[in-house]
Amino acid sequence: MRRLIYLLPALLFLVLAGYFAWALRPGYDPQALPSALLDKEAPAFDLATLQGGGTLSRDGLKGKPVVVNFFASWCVPCRIEHPLLMRLSQQDHVPIYGIAYKDKPEDAAKLLAQMGDPYRRIGLDQNGRTGLDFGVYGVPETYVIDRDGHIRKRFVGPLTPEQVRDELLPLLQKLAAS
Repeated sequence: MRRLIYLLPALLFLVLAGYFAWALRPGYDPQALPSALLDKEAPAFDLATLQGGGTLSRDGLKGKPVVVNFFASWCVPCRIEHPLLMRLSQQDHVPIYGIAYKDKPEDAAKLLAQMGDPYRRIGLDQNGRTGLDFGVYGVPETYVIDRDGHIRKRFVGPLTPEQVRDELLPLLQKLAAS
């Protein structure tokens, strides 16, 4: 029994060392939040639009690869990401659809009037139900959806130029070609 007490610190050290070795392995990203919806059909939604007249729905997005961005006027990281979304929509002609998450329509409209509107259409998710169905952790979150309506990629937090260059644009090109 006494020997077991002397071995306990060594055993605890080995367990902790193993945990840290696992967490520091190459390619592991502690910031990544996996999505259970990857490669599955996007949740069904049918939202009134900010622009009025019509809706934004999952079925309406089918037919071509698209980007769906959850944002809010009260979200500071969304404002940081916004110029990048503007460039994507104007220079790279990426089809971006917005979902105003738990936001007042007038506040979302004011934000877009001030900063520009990169979205082809904007759905209003005022109660957060669509975000919940997508598994939105917090805004901004961006999803790449293929022509059949399946989620192919999830970006948590504001997009970076590196993510757009290395992941988003190549994925959209691949999906458009298939």
